[in-house]
Amino acid sequence: MTSSGQYLLECVRRAGMLDVVAVEPASGGLAALAGIATRRDAPPVFVKAFAEPPDEDVFAAEADGLAALRELGGLATPEVILADRNLLVLSMLEPRPGTESFWEQAAHVLAGMHLSTVNPRFGWHRDNWLGRRRQVNTWSDDGFAFFAEHRLLRWLGEPRVEAALDTGDRAALERLCGRLPEVLPKQPACLTHGDLWAQNVMATADGRPALIDPAVSYMWAEVDLAHVWTTAPPPEAARFFAVYAELTSLDAGWRERMPIIQLRQHLAVLAQFDQDWGAAGLIRATLAPFRAR
Repeated sequence: MTSSGQYLLECVRRAGMLDVVAVEPASGGLAALAGIATRRDAPPVFVKAFAEPPDEDVFAAEADGLAALRELGGLATPEVILADRNLLVLSMLEPRPGTESFWEQAAHVLAGMHLSTVNPRFGWHRDNWLGRRRQVNTWSDDGFAFFAEHRLLRWLGEPRVEAALDTGDRAALERLCGRLPEVLPKQPACLTHGDLWAQNVMATADGRPALIDPAVSYMWAEVDLAHVWTTAPPPEAARFFAVYAELTSLDAGWRERMPIIQLRQHLAVLAQFDQDWGAAGLIRATLAPFRAR
C-alpha cells in the first residue's frame, strides 16, 4: 500500500470504520488525498482526507453542497456516509460513459437545476471551499459586485498570484471588475455547482450523470457553463453546449463571455498549485483588453 493509501486507511479506522481492510489511492483530485476503501462486510466506499485540513468545516461544507445539489437541484450525487473534520466517506459512483447521449442528458439535468433554483440574492448560507481555499459566500443583491469581490479580486492577495501577475495585470483585473456591467449581461442567481470541470462529472450505477466536489452558491448559471467550456471537455461533450444553450435560451454571445467568467477558476488554480496548467497565460490574455495603454 502506498503512503497515501496507508494514511487514508489510518483515517478511516480512527473514524470507527474497522471493517476497512485496504485503501487504494484514486487519481484525479488535486487538493485532497482520495482513495477507494475495500471493506470486509460492505460495498467499497470512496474516502477523502487532507494531510493537513485547511479548516475544521471543509468536509461539512462539501457534504452540505452535495445535499443542496441533490435536494434543491434534483441532481444525482453520492451518499454521504461520514463527514467530520478529518475525513469524508461517500458511496461509490461509476466512471462516466464516453457517449454523446450521456452529455446530452447532463445538459438537461444541469439546465433543469439552473432554471428551477432562481434566487433573489447571490451567495450561500455558509462559506465553503474551492480546493484548499475558503470561498466566501456573503449574501449580496448585486451579482456584479459579488462576482468582483468574492470570485475575482479575493485572489489578488494570494502569494502565488502576486508572484505571477505584474502590476499591470492586477490593475487590468480591477479595471475589468469595474466594467463588469458593461461586458456581461445582467443575469439572475441560481444554484451552481461551482467547480464543474469534467473530472467532477461521473455516473450512477444506471448511467445517469452524477456530480461530486461542489463549491455551491447562488451565482450566475454561466459560472458552471464556463468551467465545462474552458477545461478541455472530451469530444463527446460537444452536444452538451448546444443542448444546454437551447434549453436555457442562451443568446448568441455566450461563447465570448466564457473566458471572463472563467477568470475566477484560473485565479484559483494559480493561487493553489505550483503547476498552473497555463492559467497565468490565460488570465493575461483575457485581461489584455483592460490593460492601460
